[in-house]
Amino acid sequence: MLRLATVDLKRDAVKTLFVPVCEDKAIHSDPVVCGLVEKAMTIEAFRGKKDQELVLHNLSDPPIENAIFRGLGKAGQVSADSLRQASGRAAKRCIKMGVPRLWSAVPEAGALGIDPAVLLAALMEGILLGNHIFDRYKKEKENKPLARADFMVPADGARRFAALPPRIEAACRGAILAREWVNTPSNEKTPEAFAREVAAAAKKSGLTARVMVEAELRRRNFGALLAVSAGSRHRPALVVLEHKPRRGKETVVLVGKGVTFDSGGINIKTGPSIADMKSDMAGAAAVAAVLLSAAALKLDRRIVGVIPLVENMVSGDATRPGDIVTSFSGKTVEIGNTDAEGRLILADALAWALKTYAPQVAIDVATLTGACVVALGEEIAGLFTADEALKEEILAASARTHERCWPLPLPEDYKELLKSSFADINNMPSAREGGAISAALFLSEFTAGTRWAHIDIAGPAYHKKESAICGPGGTGFGVRLLLDWLLHISPRFG
Repeated sequence: MLRLATVDLKRDAVKTLFVPVCEDKAIHSDPVVCGLVEKAMTIEAFRGKKDQELVLHNLSDPPIENAIFRGLGKAGQVSADSLRQASGRAAKRCIKMGVPRLWSAVPEAGALGIDPAVLLAALMEGILLGNHIFDRYKKEKENKPLARADFMVPADGARRFAALPPRIEAACRGAILAREWVNTPSNEKTPEAFAREVAAAAKKSGLTARVMVEAELRRRNFGALLAVSAGSRHRPALVVLEHKPRRGKETVVLVGKGVTFDSGGINIKTGPSIADMKSDMAGAAAVAAVLLSAAALKLDRRIVGVIPLVENMVSGDATRPGDIVTSFSGKTVEIGNTDAEGRLILADALAWALKTYAPQVAIDVATLTGACVVALGEEIAGLFTADEALKEEILAASARTHERCWPLPLPEDYKELLKSSFADINNMPSAREGGAISAALFLSEFTAGTRWAHIDIAGPAYHKKESAICGPGGTGFGVRLLLDWLLHISPRFG
């Protein structure tokens, strides 16, 4: 869909053109584009201020049917994310207008003080992410996404950045697939059905895919995972995806929480938020999509995705508060609250993955705690790790992708909150405060000294309202973040 190309606006047919504009500085060198900006600035309602938009139709000189101008604000304050948001809005405007193809006038990187590769990547990401429509369950498909997006660059720029479009497309395709999975309703996304879909997509992409069903999970003593699934008539599964290039020696393990619907169990959820609990598998969706994208990009690293899938429901067979279960690691867990279920399935998945693959590093991604949303809001994920080098690597990827993470502590003394009088550990802390921290500390008990990070995406994984680069629902958060991290880490992982 993405293409870098040179174009002569006076001679070549360009029906729809997107032009980013700053209020205080010229940021384009093409004389025709500069003339269009001057024309736009004569209109009183448009001054290039941040988020201002102007659409001019049926221009004669040059002959352009639609010129979409988006304000970026002051040049010194423009960031890669400003460009990403602006191009996302331009894509959404094209969808509303029924436009199938969009040309983008790429600003001069020097004028904005942004690396040209970063600038181009942000514009491309915005177009692709903003171009997604989830209308699978609507009889009438009101809008169609863009079929093609072209970016105006000089001939040497097209050659220099030729590898960029396929990389951006792979990452954004993964994020959009994760959104699609999250937005799929739980009645069509049972653990068995989702496991089959992920495994089929993986095999088609050249990944190794394996699905463990209930009998094998029971035989292998996944006691914590099975305790969560006990109340549902839909049986659990564990999906294992592996990207194993010929030269990839060191191993990365990614684990994603996959609760396809979370009623809370016996500690049933109350209030309207339960309607959004189809999204409690956003971590699983992100990990699966990262593996698919890694295969598409042919990353030279061995990457294993471990995806525990359950439905947390209420029935006569459901696990009760006060029950004690034995996890895969052998640790016994007292169930203090059946709605603290994500940490249970992650504990078994982490312990099994680390024992089986002995990775150099492991990261889990999960919509784990409402406490993290209270602490950081809906736009920022919580990052927990005792490994300083790993923390800095993830934060660097966060800065590059604008999938924001904020480091939170793992204080040793807070483990006291997880003590049980009857078992090795309780899945619910004895104090309400610091809930995201205690959940991360619970997981740390099952990481066996491996370099490990936990990313709590409860806030940014699912939004009720549309944004510049995403419709309402799943956001695909974590896919671009983890892919960027994988692309940048050194071969020996620091």
